[in-house]
Amino acid sequence: MDLVNRRSYFFTAGISLFLLAMLTGLTIPYLANPRMGLSAHLVGVLGALFLVALGVIWPEKDLPPGADTAAFWLSVYGAYSNLCTAFLAAVFATNSLTPLVGPPHSALPWKEATVTFGLVSSNVATAIVCLLVLWGLHRRRAK
Repeated sequence: MDLVNRRSYFFTAGISLFLLAMLTGLTIPYLANPRMGLSAHLVGVLGALFLVALGVIWPEKDLPPGADTAAFWLSVYGAYSNLCTAFLAAVFATNSLTPLVGPPHSALPWKEATVTFGLVSSNVATAIVCLLVLWGLHRRRAK
């Protein structure tokens, strides 16, 4: 996938995620934990903006091909899984990793574990993306 296609995919993924976040916002009153539903909606909007911003700055970095591909797929995974997991947290009414919006709800252990895995993995993926992009921007500036 060349640079132009990667940028186009970022823009498409970002706008698609924005649409999903807007639709998530419509479900807030019907969720087991509406406050977590609002969080899911906001996480989706921010993830969408992050993907679009990555599309804008993508040509400004210099990464080896493997790192470039990893950063691309990890960013898409991180943004989408964060929205999906936050939405699941609202549906399941979990509270172990969402102490501000979780109480007084409680969920079965497998639901808590699912949400914990999703939130942790999406945040680790996004942190790796940020480090790779910063490294790529530094490499480009150093040339």
